[in-house]
Amino acid sequence: MMTQYALKMPHVVYSGVGALENITSILNKEVTKIVIFTDKGIVGAGLLELPLAWIEKTGIPYELLDELPVEPSCDEAQETIDRFKVMNADFIIAVGGGSVMDIAKLASILMTDQYGVRDLLENPSMAKKCVKTLMIPTTAGTGSEATPNSIVLVPEKALKVGIVNEAMISDYVILDAEMIKKLPRKIAAATGVDALAHAIECFTSKKANPFSDLFALEALDLILNNIEAACDDAEAMDAKNAMLLASFYAGVAIATAGTTAVHALSYPLGGKYHIPHGVSNAMMLVPVMKFNEPMCKDLFAKAYDRVHVKGEAKTEDEKSKWLVNRLDEIVKHLDIPTRLSDYNVPKSDLEELVASGMAVQRLLVNNRREVRAEDARALYLELL
Repeated sequence: MMTQYALKMPHVVYSGVGALENITSILNKEVTKIVIFTDKGIVGAGLLELPLAWIEKTGIPYELLDELPVEPSCDEAQETIDRFKVMNADFIIAVGGGSVMDIAKLASILMTDQYGVRDLLENPSMAKKCVKTLMIPTTAGTGSEATPNSIVLVPEKALKVGIVNEAMISDYVILDAEMIKKLPRKIAAATGVDALAHAIECFTSKKANPFSDLFALEALDLILNNIEAACDDAEAMDAKNAMLLASFYAGVAIATAGTTAVHALSYPLGGKYHIPHGVSNAMMLVPVMKFNEPMCKDLFAKAYDRVHVKGEAKTEDEKSKWLVNRLDEIVKHLDIPTRLSDYNVPKSDLEELVASGMAVQRLLVNNRREVRAEDARALYLELL
């Protein structure tokens, strides 16, 4: 447990039924032009229409950047930001999932030609907030709306890398379950398990603290009791709203504690094989938690006590085992692929995977049980 810790959150967060109506009060008279970051999938699904109706009521001119790539490379992110810079906007609204919000956050600190995305890979602290942001997530999972992080692919390393800068924390967030009502089950499942990974990883992180525990445990409680209904039933709006809150809470926990080996070892899977981020985390989740269990039994037992389960576990061992088994049940129930063979990952790539995974020391150092190269090799082998 850390002896000093800080809580870093967005300035204002609106949540609940009809929360989108707060757009009109957020866009005050000081805003002269808006750029909306989104993607073709959001536009095609009609989801942009909901916030756009409120934006248009303000009469403030806006432009769309709607060709954002899924899980972008650092160079693709830079291309989008370069287009944004010539639009001369003084407010950003991001409507989308993690990739959309991540690029929008980078744009908010890159209104300069003095440095770009690749420079921030080397020294993320050099950038400062230039443009205020509003994040409207369309998935309940990434938590990007709450974090100071932006994840980009570095092609030559075949690895996803996190750029972390407090200036990227959103100014405003709107959590409205109407934005995730029509989310396809496959996407809801993958992003939901991403949030689940955030919650349990932050709770067991070496950097865990009273602030992160507060949000991570609440997120874990909400996810374990709502994720299946939220994914299975399009009309389960209470469960969907709970998942949006849980995703945000888990994002707050990331900002103060950080994720661990699940995310560290999943990054090469997305970077080289383009496995969706939530799916790669789902693959690593149970193997890593089983690996961590000897060092985390007390924490797993505490989580068991917190999530209001009507189980029969009495001892620390029983409670810990229940929690790990519950994670496994959720991944299986949601039909998320858990074999690397599903993505044509050959065994011959094992050593490259190990090297790439071990390079993510930024996260591995947070893991309560030390992860050595032979441990990473064994964990990847479980998935091959």
